[in-house]
Amino acid sequence: MQSTAFNVLFLCTGNSSRSILAEAIMNKVGAGRFKAYSAGSFPKGEVHPESIALLARLGFDTGFARSKNCDEFARADAPKMDFVFTVCDDAASEACPVWPGQPLSAHWGIPDPAAVEGTDSEVSLAFSEAYRMLNTRILIFTALPLASIDRMSLQPKLDDIGRQT
Repeated sequence: MQSTAFNVLFLCTGNSSRSILAEAIMNKVGAGRFKAYSAGSFPKGEVHPESIALLARLGFDTGFARSKNCDEFARADAPKMDFVFTVCDDAASEACPVWPGQPLSAHWGIPDPAAVEGTDSEVSLAFSEAYRMLNTRILIFTALPLASIDRMSLQPKLDDIGRQT
């Protein structure tokens, strides 16, 4: 059994919405067992204001939230990742850095709430829906008995989680 927390990286293109939400959820739900991070292949440089507003409404401390490049986690001094999940379709098709330690990875694509145009209510609903989908997937993932599943058996489970709605 692993004595330290599993490191999990959530990747998205802009690192302003979905990956930020996933990082927050995982750090809350998986506290003690998982340490989450997020990054983008082409980070926007700022977190979407609705991501911050939603997390604040749900009682999250948003001090962690910053938009950062995935290269930050490919450096020699970066935490070694155990899992890497892409949460947007663009990031899934992009070339990602080689992660030290060969973490398990899966694509957990979520529609981009930041791309929604409409009323404040419609935008808020899109962010809430992205949060709900990520929360469901993270709850399923954190419930897996990771200590008793070998890597080969775990990969299909991670892929299946990405198909949850």
